[in-house]
Amino acid sequence: MTAPRMALLGGGNMAEALVRGLLKAGVAQPQDVVVTGRRSERLAHFAREYGVSTTSDNAAAARDADVVVLSVKPQALGRLLGVVSPAVDPSKLVISVAAGVPMAALERRLGAGARVIRAMPNTPALVGAGACAISAGANATEADLATAERLFRSVGLVVRVDEALLDAVTGLSGSGPAYIFLVIEALSDAGVKVGLPRYTALQLAAQTVLGSARLLQESGEHPGSLKDQVTSPGGTAIAGLHTLEAGGLRTTLINAVETATRRARELGEQFLEKP
Repeated sequence: MTAPRMALLGGGNMAEALVRGLLKAGVAQPQDVVVTGRRSERLAHFAREYGVSTTSDNAAAARDADVVVLSVKPQALGRLLGVVSPAVDPSKLVISVAAGVPMAALERRLGAGARVIRAMPNTPALVGAGACAISAGANATEADLATAERLFRSVGLVVRVDEALLDAVTGLSGSGPAYIFLVIEALSDAGVKVGLPRYTALQLAAQTVLGSARLLQESGEHPGSLKDQVTSPGGTAIAGLHTLEAGGLRTTLINAVETATRRARELGEQFLEKP
């Protein structure tokens, strides 16, 4: 089967994660990939590190591709769609990773029959440990969903959800790495406060988060059960957990996901209001 030609419009971190994953997994070859961007030094990096083609001409890249990945921030997507929509027809699959921008707006800007998939990946894709949810538009086929799954599976976990749930995915796993980095930083600060050297505290905090997530995934046990295995009667962990509950950690994290979800919806509404 011939590999599709791919154009990644916007040479940011997510585009780089996808390029690296696609090439490493053998899903694509360098000659099948083109990356666009405005900064010449960034394009030179892609060409040097991955051997892919680069250009600043978004319309030309889209015209020559079978799969077009819109890899820009929501604030820049309207301008990009205005440039590339004449080059996109129903023979091409368009995948958008712009947070909050609804399918209806994408399909309207791209024209009748546009095959669109929305995706919400996250930054751990940069190390092949991403989490991504995808949803198909009105004209996207099962084969299109399978193509998107192959693309994002090269950099981590992929799940299918209804579009109505994508903003919730944005609030949880899309924004989630920021929450976890804050937790790691706080644990590291705590280690320093109780006497550990900074670098040692940071190493231990990061490995604790990584190991705990891996244990959860590989054991298949409920996180509450794994928590209970650490907390012995009258021990240190239960004392620490009491403090976390008293400080409202659980409620704060729930509120953070809810607030980020609401913001994703606001971004989508703002995009829909634009002509």
